[in-house]
Amino acid sequence: MNILVLCTGNSARSILLEALLNRLGNGRVTAFSAGSQPAGAVHPQSLKLLGEKGYDLSGLRSKSWDEFAGPDAPKMDAVITVCASAAGETCPIWPGVPVRAHWGVDDPAAAQEPEWQDAFDRAYGILERRAQALLDLPVEDMEAGELKLHLDRIGEVP
Repeated sequence: MNILVLCTGNSARSILLEALLNRLGNGRVTAFSAGSQPAGAVHPQSLKLLGEKGYDLSGLRSKSWDEFAGPDAPKMDAVITVCASAAGETCPIWPGVPVRAHWGVDDPAAAQEPEWQDAFDRAYGILERRAQALLDLPVEDMEAGELKLHLDRIGEVP
């Protein structure tokens, strides 16, 4: 199952959820992330937090959602937005018409630098609980309607 995680800047929340899904999914899911207006670089605190938790940082980069809208892009089964801005934007038409859901999380990158650690830890915790809730389900075997129902419910997990 392929999951695309979207946010506006693709530097913090979407990067964190991409990393979480790929690690916790153990090959059951492949997560990608992108932004409608990519920042061009992953937020340094995202890299610090993930590095401290032992993630491989080599493939993480801020990129445009246009990379995933073309005919050669991987087919997405689900698209999850993690910020209010991306949720309200007109998204490209994704090949295969994936299930869409919104898992809004406050933007840790909006915090002042002295608050980065707490803000990023909070966002990571919420996203980790949601990723685990999703992966506790047999997502590979779900029909689109059932997957949508679960994704929407999981988006409410604090």
